[in-house]
Amino acid sequence: MNGLLLNIDKLHTTELGAKRIKKNLKLNGDVVSYCRNKILDNSCYIYKIGKNWYCEVDSIIITINSYSYTIITAHMI
Repeated sequence: MNGLLLNIDKLHTTELGAKRIKKNLKLNGDVVSYCRNKILDNSCYIYKIGKNWYCEVDSIIITINSYSYTIITAHMI
């Protein structure tokens, strides 16, 4: 199991990050819960490049800082 899944409870975002993600994915609800559910999906492909985790699922890519577990952005691919 990777470090992101082991620390999924630390997942959070900033106010600006939430606005950006809501706009990019056309969401209305809780961004962190939405992203957490996507990351926990069995079909989610999780990998790390440099200081960020990347999670690809359902034509969405979620970028997370690997040190702070801050969701930086999410967008359609």
